Amino acid sequence: MEVITVIIVSLYATASLILMLYGINAYVLLALRIFRYRRSDSGIENVTSEGIGGSFPKVTVQIPIYNELNVAVRAIRAAANLKWQRDHLEIQILDDSNDETVAIIDTVVEELAGNGIDIEVIRRDNRVGFKAGALALGTKLAKGDYFAIFDADFKPEPDFLLQMMPEFAKEKDVGVVQARWGHLNRDENLLTRCQALGIDGHFLVEQPARAAGGLFMNFNGTAGIWSKEAIETAGGWRSDTLTEDLDLSYRVLLAGYKPRYRGDVVVPAEIPATIAAAKSQQFRWAKGSIQTAMIALPNVFKGDYSIFKKMQALLHLTNYAVHPCMLALSLLALPIIALLHLNLPVGFWTVAFVPLFAAALGPSTMYTAATFLDTEGRLNKLLWLPFLIIYGTGIAVSNSLAVVEALVGRQSGFVRTPKRGEKNASGYRLGRNRLWMVELFAGLYSVTACLFAIQQKHWGILPFLFIFASGFLMVGLRTASGLWSDA
Repeated sequence: MEVITVIIVSLYATASLILMLYGINAYVLLALRIFRYRRSDSGIENVTSEGIGGSFPKVTVQIPIYNELNVAVRAIRAAANLKWQRDHLEIQILDDSNDETVAIIDTVVEELAGNGIDIEVIRRDNRVGFKAGALALGTKLAKGDYFAIFDADFKPEPDFLLQMMPEFAKEKDVGVVQARWGHLNRDENLLTRCQALGIDGHFLVEQPARAAGGLFMNFNGTAGIWSKEAIETAGGWRSDTLTEDLDLSYRVLLAGYKPRYRGDVVVPAEIPATIAAAKSQQFRWAKGSIQTAMIALPNVFKGDYSIFKKMQALLHLTNYAVHPCMLALSLLALPIIALLHLNLPVGFWTVAFVPLFAAALGPSTMYTAATFLDTEGRLNKLLWLPFLIIYGTGIAVSNSLAVVEALVGRQSGFVRTPKRGEKNASGYRLGRNRLWMVELFAGLYSVTACLFAIQQKHWGILPFLFIFASGFLMVGLRTASGLWSDA
């Protein structure tokens, strides 16, 4: 066998096996979710007129904002409507804005302060550290012992604190409590429907599974509450990754604190409705996850944890590695098809192709299960599963670049995801790079592989090639044409 043949088949088999590992892990998490997760008994019924355990802990609500004129007022008013003993609740608006959002915030804060709400705006001379820097300053100035954090597009219900705070009274070492994300604009377009289904898979399966299994899990950046003690013990907010929330989560849990998850407490928020915003958000999450993995995993593996818990942390933090593997498979498709006529051992093709089915079916099963676990019970969401798979494949080029940038240590700024608000207003645009050209090339390349597979009558690989072609072309064309775009 020629060396080039061995290299091609080995690379294809390796990428397939890596994808299979993540696919099988979807079944592991689903099993933990179904058989181990139990809904918490904490909530409003545990809060009396004397508070929790005879007192109302001091809570600081923090809302980091940067140029969010479309949603800032909604978020601030939602925070002001939270039910808690008034002299034990303060609201910090961590405003780094440099546009008309500043005046909008000042107006609503002045009104609320005049009505007796303990609320203040904290502004910096610069955006050093971006969101992490703003949260670090707010933590330093806060009066509370606990911090409820909401991004500007989130809209918590008035009973949020009454539902969540009792979790801290159950055990002394609880460091963070995370609520589930809901969706204000799920049905806005095809893109929001796809993303909603993916987010539901995370919050209805993955997060409760990790909580139930005693595994490392993360605060999702918003819609959760931190213990001030846990934050300070772990070294505070840091900006050396693009996912400051994930980084702090692992440091807090490595310090011995426990996470809690309340899947029955839903905080609705906006999903990115444009392809530019969605890709930007995914890029930040992908790059930040790998950055955090490089920092946290050495400490995880040195820790006194079970092999299972360590492996789950590895799969958790490196989950975005699936995108470079997907991209590699798409590029290796043509030479693999050309090799199919060779009389290679059956084991080669078993290792090369069987894992693909496991990799594809695992996440799909998890997302399907999420639709049944959703209390809304809207089974019609399953109609969007094929589009989620295609979209998830299409962003592989962008996310692969994010993974590579993280691995080589290339720095980039924090690009926040602009939101439109209830009036579906515009006003913010994200610039387009030329990555769409690579996406279109990858799409056309996959189309060529599809045609070659049809010509050679290799039907088994055809479904995967169709997904690659559809995903890359859809994302590339949408980005290039401006559809689902901010441009």
